[in-house]
Amino acid sequence: MSDRTILIVGTHDTKEEELSHMAGVVRAQGGGVRTMDVSVLGDPSKPCDISKHEVAAAAGATIAEVAAAEDENRAMRIMAEGAARLASREEAEGRVHGVLVLGGTMGTDLALDVAAALPIGVPKYVVSTVSFSPMLPPERIAPDLQMILWAGGLYGLNSICRASLGQAAGAVLGAARAVESPGAERPRIGMTSFGKTVLTYMVRLKPALEARGFEVAVFHATGMGGRAFEGLAADGAFAAVMDFAPQEVANHAFGSAITAGPDRMTGAGRRGVPQMVAPGCCDLVDFVGWAPPPARLEGREFHAHNRLISSALLNAEERVELARLLKGKLVAAAGPVTLLLPKGGCNEWDRPGGPLSDPDGLEAFMNEMRTGLPAGVTTLELDAHINDSDFSDAVVAEFDRWIAEGVVAC
Repeated sequence: MSDRTILIVGTHDTKEEELSHMAGVVRAQGGGVRTMDVSVLGDPSKPCDISKHEVAAAAGATIAEVAAAEDENRAMRIMAEGAARLASREEAEGRVHGVLVLGGTMGTDLALDVAAALPIGVPKYVVSTVSFSPMLPPERIAPDLQMILWAGGLYGLNSICRASLGQAAGAVLGAARAVESPGAERPRIGMTSFGKTVLTYMVRLKPALEARGFEVAVFHATGMGGRAFEGLAADGAFAAVMDFAPQEVANHAFGSAITAGPDRMTGAGRRGVPQMVAPGCCDLVDFVGWAPPPARLEGREFHAHNRLISSALLNAEERVELARLLKGKLVAAAGPVTLLLPKGGCNEWDRPGGPLSDPDGLEAFMNEMRTGLPAGVTTLELDAHINDSDFSDAVVAEFDRWIAEGVVAC
């Protein structure tokens, strides 16, 4: 018997040879395979484990109805909905331990929905003619999705595309065997931050929180990290969140491609998860370093962090605009909220005398954050920089209050 089973998804009417090749690689390595056909017009040469009729039915349609739409985009979206639902059910019921999807633009569109329907920790691999393409919107990419370019394989097998197909098949099976799925041995705290050259509070907070019986997961707030954080918060994966780097809200508002989407800083609030919030790096907007800056930021000085990412400093008026956006997120929260305002600065470059210090802009932001918050939001103003030990000490003291009052439990 095989130790792990992989769900292989694709259009068997047009890509059966390639899909069969990947299935053969998985089986040759001792893995099991379940196949799913997402074709619309044609039929496979032999039955799949999950037929196109089952896929359409899972989306509330029949294949005849899908084909009758005479609109390939609408047809594939129906099949994507059904495929995502069935993949989720297959995984939840223990029949599959990873998924491998093959496709061009149509198949990749479907693959993104299938991957998004599966929890973090379930291996997801896509072989695509458009892997890593700017056509793929970041908000649709599952946080742990793996991709490989389907080079030279648009039609038929050859030695070039076999290399990609074999790598993908071996990778997803290896991942399914090696993965340690996120468990719940200890209550988990989700925290956002940047690297230690910019924000350092996690260095003090992680051991302090672990000593209190909690697991701490720190997410890099550079778009995809924030998306993963939001998704887990919305799913109730955290006992509490410490969202101390909500800068992705600013990125999205000011047109940066480094975005976690419009729902950033809402997942915990909607779920009622207790949250602490601080404005780490909210004086900056990050944007792709090798591309032109967003239109709203053209013409101003910026800090090149590396060749991938640059940061532009917001002026006082823009910081007031951002403060209003952040408050709007907090007002909608259904659970306890503590807002920490470090008046000494919000990132390492923002210290008095630092290269990005702007005392007037910082004060304008803080003044706006002080007003218009609901009574349920606890506000702690600190005569400290966000990277000072006084900030971390205040976080721990507030967290201890939460424990004592039963807001969180270890």
